[in-house]
Amino acid sequence: MERLANPTVAVPPRPWPLRATDPRRSGRAPHENDPFAWLDGAARHRAEAGLTRRTVPRTLRDDLLDLAGNDYLGLMLHPEVVGAAAEAAYLWGAGAGGSRLVTGDTELHGELERELADFYGTEAALVFSSGYAANLAMVTALAAPDPGGGPAPLVVCDRHNHASLIDATRLARACGARVALFEHGSPGHAATALAGAHGRALILSDTVFSVDGDLTDVAALARTARAHGAALLLDDAHGLGVVGPGGRGAAALAGLEGAEDVAVSVTLSKSLGAQGGAVLGSSRVVRHLMETARTFVFDTGLAPTSVGAALAALRVLRDEPDRTEAVRARALDLAEGLCERGLKASTPDAAVVSVLAPSPEAAVAWRDACLEAGVRVGCFRPPSVPDGRSRLRLTARATLSDAQVRHVVDVISANRPG
Repeated sequence: MERLANPTVAVPPRPWPLRATDPRRSGRAPHENDPFAWLDGAARHRAEAGLTRRTVPRTLRDDLLDLAGNDYLGLMLHPEVVGAAAEAAYLWGAGAGGSRLVTGDTELHGELERELADFYGTEAALVFSSGYAANLAMVTALAAPDPGGGPAPLVVCDRHNHASLIDATRLARACGARVALFEHGSPGHAATALAGAHGRALILSDTVFSVDGDLTDVAALARTARAHGAALLLDDAHGLGVVGPGGRGAAALAGLEGAEDVAVSVTLSKSLGAQGGAVLGSSRVVRHLMETARTFVFDTGLAPTSVGAALAALRVLRDEPDRTEAVRARALDLAEGLCERGLKASTPDAAVVSVLAPSPEAAVAWRDACLEAGVRVGCFRPPSVPDGRSRLRLTARATLSDAQVRHVVDVISANRPG
């Protein structure tokens, strides 16, 4: 067997560092070796298109009315929710300490999963560190290749799905799944994509779409899935607490509570005012995710503070289901008021109202003017909008008063682009 050279043999010194990309070796000018030089051009391109982004500092201004966040039910600052978060931190610490498969579960994690499953009428639930992580887990684990062999699974995805579902679909494709996109909100087009498919298939859709707040026809998607032997995976991030009986989401609204061929993801950061996500479904689906989903196995568990807050918020929602009807009513009030002022506002199916802007630059200026006037609204521009049209995005809240709704309409109308 050939042996390695003696590692103690001296190596002649050389200037440090001298890499393969060193200008003295490559013959190129020093600036040509900046691997991130392309970022400057990309930034200029975004600026020219009016797509520069920045974070905006938040303050404790009491007079600021926030319609940019997703605190649909007004629970983020609810005393019981905040108190539960503080108590969880005191008892269990600020963080989970590692993957739940390594450090174990707190009692709160188990309570939250049991109560989420009961609320949605499913056998089980699994909590993740974010809604994004939950969607990556749900899609990639359920679209994984069958260890027993067979055709690659087919993932059929609505074109307007949230970025987390799009990214999950890309990951599934990288692992061997086939992917087909169907036209937004079209079960018929989804059926066309499924026609003639062999092997496993999944239909993947948001329930309430985040940009315009439109509700897809979940019942029709379920019929399409069942006609082709496909599973139905739903992202109910904007449905929990807002649609369905008692805020139990779009699956309940469509009569699909507890359906064995349906899996649902939710976020804990919108109606529940906390942070994190979850996947709900049959026991075997949840078991499979717990054992194989990389964003569960390799990720630090959801912090006890967020678990405690979400659990308390879910209990408030159970006790006060009127909040669900209140937030939808407030959204309709906002949309009607804006339309009466001649603005192009969407008709909401849930809590989101969008108002079209003439350009990305106009949308940013409009948002900034509203903020100066004491109203914070969202500003959505490409690539965050599937149709390429910029808009303001307003999120209603169950606790908004009539006077606050009128004030929001006045501010948005008064500051519209000229």
